Amino acid sequence: MALYRVCVTTGPHLTAGTLDNIFVTLVGTCGESPKQRLDRMGRDFASGSVQKYKVRCSEELGELLMLRLHKERYAFFPQDSWYCSCICVTAPDGTLSHFPCYQWMEGYCTIELRPGIARTICQDSLPLLLDHRKRELQARQECYRWKVYAPGFPRIIDVSSFEEMESDKKFALTKTAPCADPGDSSGNRYLPGFPMKIDIPSLLHMEPNIRYSATKTTSLLFNAIPASLGMKLRGLLDRKGSWKKLDDIRNIMRCHKTLTSEYVREHWCEDQFFGYQYLNGVNPVMLHCLSSLPSKLRITNDMVAPSLGPGTCLQTELERGNIFLADYWILEEVPVHCINGRPQYVAAPLCLLWLNPQGALVPLAIQLCQTPGPDSPIFLPTDTDWDWLLAKTWVRNSEFLVHENNTHFLCTHLLCEAFAMATLRQLPLCHPIYKLLLPHTRYTLQVNTIARATLLNPEGLVDKVTSIGRQGLLYLMSTGLAHFTYTNFCLPDSLRARGVLDIPNYHYRDDGLKIWAATESFVSEIVGYYYTSDASVQQDSELQAWVGEIFAQAFLGRESSGFPRQLCTQGELVKFLTAIIFNCSAQHAAVNSGQHDFGAWMPNAPSSMRQPPPQTKGTTTLRSYLDTLPEVNTTCNNILLFWLVSQEPKDQRPLGTYPDEHFTEEAPRRSIAVFQNRLAQISRDIRERNRGLALPYTYLDPPLIENSVSI
Repeated sequence: MALYRVCVTTGPHLTAGTLDNIFVTLVGTCGESPKQRLDRMGRDFASGSVQKYKVRCSEELGELLMLRLHKERYAFFPQDSWYCSCICVTAPDGTLSHFPCYQWMEGYCTIELRPGIARTICQDSLPLLLDHRKRELQARQECYRWKVYAPGFPRIIDVSSFEEMESDKKFALTKTAPCADPGDSSGNRYLPGFPMKIDIPSLLHMEPNIRYSATKTTSLLFNAIPASLGMKLRGLLDRKGSWKKLDDIRNIMRCHKTLTSEYVREHWCEDQFFGYQYLNGVNPVMLHCLSSLPSKLRITNDMVAPSLGPGTCLQTELERGNIFLADYWILEEVPVHCINGRPQYVAAPLCLLWLNPQGALVPLAIQLCQTPGPDSPIFLPTDTDWDWLLAKTWVRNSEFLVHENNTHFLCTHLLCEAFAMATLRQLPLCHPIYKLLLPHTRYTLQVNTIARATLLNPEGLVDKVTSIGRQGLLYLMSTGLAHFTYTNFCLPDSLRARGVLDIPNYHYRDDGLKIWAATESFVSEIVGYYYTSDASVQQDSELQAWVGEIFAQAFLGRESSGFPRQLCTQGELVKFLTAIIFNCSAQHAAVNSGQHDFGAWMPNAPSSMRQPPPQTKGTTTLRSYLDTLPEVNTTCNNILLFWLVSQEPKDQRPLGTYPDEHFTEEAPRRSIAVFQNRLAQISRDIRERNRGLALPYTYLDPPLIENSVSI
């Protein structure tokens, strides 16, 4: 008789326990155990419990290959959900095997778990294990299907809302519903201000990153309710028409001020702060260094000489690498929209900036369209205050449109969804790259589905608050993806290509490069441990299918994108994984977390403009300026959204935090610890620097970076 000791850990959360019967079957190289009920006196699987059991076999099973976990009805009790964290099995010879689970089991079902040791397909030779990998991926691919959302878009998960997922029985392939942090397994959610019922469905049992936990959902509601209710009670969400005066805007979110939002309100019209936002605002990826002026921007030295001052000229500053351009060409042909029954307007400006001897980046000239001519004046700091302010506000509106649609939603949310989908469909749970990427896909599918159902849907918030509406959004994102490259995606390459490596006080760049380097070192250790040669990368058919699917579904097979369609070396794999993790975590934090800070003062980030771009100078007044800005209800709806998406709900997992121990070997666990120590040092350095700044830059402080796109 052989005795196996089984230790079962139930998740610590309120609803994690179950009254159902739990059975286990152990499968080894020499046979399998009888299906045995796990039962002790009292309730076995209460929330947070760690229970030990004995499983007796007629003989030893050899090396343990798999553990089957069965959940069955107990007496007359109704079925309930169970969140199993992990199971440890001690063999008769003392060998300890860890079986990571970290998933819900709903209904009456069986799941199969493999030991936590990560293995590529090349490292599996037993038919049982190869067949298990195949069946697992077939089930995932049936459950997670690609869908075309719009022409030219990255492909998305084949659901339009969580209600559809609930009703689509094809998504009930099994009755297990995973969740990285278990909460209320009922899944019914209502978001204030977003008129839809969000029901989190049961999906595939292998995945722990689908639905929000109860903690996260509750936190989201508590973030949204006070702000939306306050605006509703004051009638702001229903009030149309222009603002009477600029000071009235400051009262919209009077209870939700931040250090940065107050700084923005005080300095928003200053040229130096205007330039600062290109470096450390929410869209710090627009600047390109110029060696010569483009032909479509006809600026003469005489125009900018008063700004440059004596002892230099425009040509000299170009040669010194001190002239930069923000070009919003992508907006030139974007469709426009109506809000409150009134047409809105869009510009496609070119903004020329200068790095002055004091190290400050300041605007030199603004042209509000792509075609020079008499109807396209070049606005200068020497113009009247209102003309210059209006020109800068048009640029800020263009910043809003490009940032929200492309820098933020396309390049983080949608691409990270595609990475998550390919990972779910092509890599089994035991694969080391699956284990590495899993924490960086947490909640991404859910938050994107919510966004499509509330923001991007016809007559959703995009239609209500932006000058381009949903049709303009579709155009902007498809055009953006068509021009997006692997160089843009990889931070060091992007900075080098844009010629911005030497600009002082570029905190986004400095902090981002440190995080990139720490992530790259961590990924390199993981890859080096599981892939001992370039050949081992090339021979991993699951890995090649994964990168091929990303190339086809995220980047639509466009060769000019420069994204890899296959991976041939360890170095290529390390770079690709580093870029994915960075963009799912740090890049999203950089372009998301400051939205309320920089947008709560609406003139700094107007979502729409109600008058056409000026074709002559000398006509702007305070009244015409206010009549150009968004109406009251448009402003309030947009600021409410800014507030909601900038407040990361509770149940956070900061970058480098991996409470679910999917890696069980000592080497990757050491690498994780080193990664965490490096991030902690980066955080200390950032906080030390910020003590000397009038406006601290905190968005890339590692403890404030979420592991994944989850809001």
